[in-house]
Amino acid sequence: MGSDELAYMSAAEIAERVRRRSLSPVEIVESAIHRIERRNPSLNAFVFKGFDDARREAKAAEAAVMAGAPTGPLHGVPTAIKDLFDFKPGWPFTFGGVRAMKDCVANWHCVFAERIERAGAIILGKTNSPTMGLRGTCDNYLFGPSRNPFDTRKNTGGSSGGSAAAVADGLVPFAEGTDAGGSIRIPSAWCNVVGFKPSSGRVPVVMRPNAFAGVTPFVFEGPISRTVEDAALALSALAGYDPRDPFAIEANEDFLAAARRPIKGWRIAYSPNLDMFPVDPAIARTVEEAVRCFADAGAVVEEVKLGLKRNQRELSDAWTRLMTPLNLGALEGMKAFGIDLLRDHRDDFPPDYLQRMDAYKNLSAMDVFADQAIRSEVYDAIQGVLETHDILVSPTLATMPVDNTSDGDTKGPALVNGEAVDPLIGWCLTYPVNFTGHPAASVPAGLSGGLPVGMQLIGRRYADGDVLAAAAAVERARPWRDAYKLCAGRPLEA
Repeated sequence: MGSDELAYMSAAEIAERVRRRSLSPVEIVESAIHRIERRNPSLNAFVFKGFDDARREAKAAEAAVMAGAPTGPLHGVPTAIKDLFDFKPGWPFTFGGVRAMKDCVANWHCVFAERIERAGAIILGKTNSPTMGLRGTCDNYLFGPSRNPFDTRKNTGGSSGGSAAAVADGLVPFAEGTDAGGSIRIPSAWCNVVGFKPSSGRVPVVMRPNAFAGVTPFVFEGPISRTVEDAALALSALAGYDPRDPFAIEANEDFLAAARRPIKGWRIAYSPNLDMFPVDPAIARTVEEAVRCFADAGAVVEEVKLGLKRNQRELSDAWTRLMTPLNLGALEGMKAFGIDLLRDHRDDFPPDYLQRMDAYKNLSAMDVFADQAIRSEVYDAIQGVLETHDILVSPTLATMPVDNTSDGDTKGPALVNGEAVDPLIGWCLTYPVNFTGHPAASVPAGLSGGLPVGMQLIGRRYADGDVLAAAAAVERARPWRDAYKLCAGRPLEA
């Protein structure tokens, strides 16, 4: 079977065919490698190719199948991890293309890599991310921008931009995303894929030396996939208690079964702008049309106000301030590798990043306390809507994909509908949900001018299955599979 035949096969189908011995892990991995070698130069989605390791693991996976040994739910399925705070022993990590870190090598697993390999998946390499992940686009000085498979002049979104591009272009059926302000959902919206951010604690986040660093705001790991079923399958492999995470919870839910539930009788809250975001009219029209599918599935759809009183710039500034200690902690940790990044390698960081680190590095305890109060206002607003509704729906982003630049510093827009926004994150309707820890997904809402538009689904705390069920309802009513023909047929010039 050729690489083009396997390219858009789901992870669920690949795993099933491996179990039936109608596909071999070696064949699958070789097919994926061939497709990556042929198509990645025009995308810049993969920035590290771990093909030798993948081939060894594929041979071992095939031997296990032939011997009748127990196999995991993702046995033989190719995937990828992200090049940010994401690790596999022996593989490089650069914190999103920091040039001074190009030779840094990890000797440990991140949770995603650890659990996805335990489920039988085979990791082919690492995907592109922006510097330190602190923006909603995907570009950096070491590797350059990732290019959108729907239009390679455009950016993929970030920070999990390489992962979303690889999935949309059929290089792998699913890949890792991490999300502290929308980094799973943002590129999923711009690349027409499913990005699932679980509830806080659902998928463990292991951080050291500060085990509590991933809650201010909440940080997540989750899957990016082409189908809701694959998102549920990957979530099943990733979820569950881990004693290293003080906030980890046990997963008792059957996520695959949850994704098949009907939503008839549900109450769906629809907010066109989360009260405060300026939204591109093309996105507003596309999402408003997509929301109708919930009524067609038997749900009751009501437009709502959240009751937020602050403007979007106040909230995006609060998010950036809360993210600063997490970033400074990661930079401090690199001193153990003999690298003082902010002292000796300032030119490796975009000017906006340095400005924010310098401005906020001496925040007082009362500054942090005040930002936590802002965060609480957002929590109360979202929670208030979800007390009377099953799902809250909004656009994922306020703007269509932006053009890539050639300077390693692609940013989002500074203006949306004439209103000033933070070009790094202020056009993303995603980061408020990192304040709160609710589960959320971005699903394809449709195309506008040939480019994808995403729709965000937010569920009650720990009701991850509800989000999957709502996402599956959209997929049944408005299937997006045919849109990938635009990716499959794109020119391959780098």
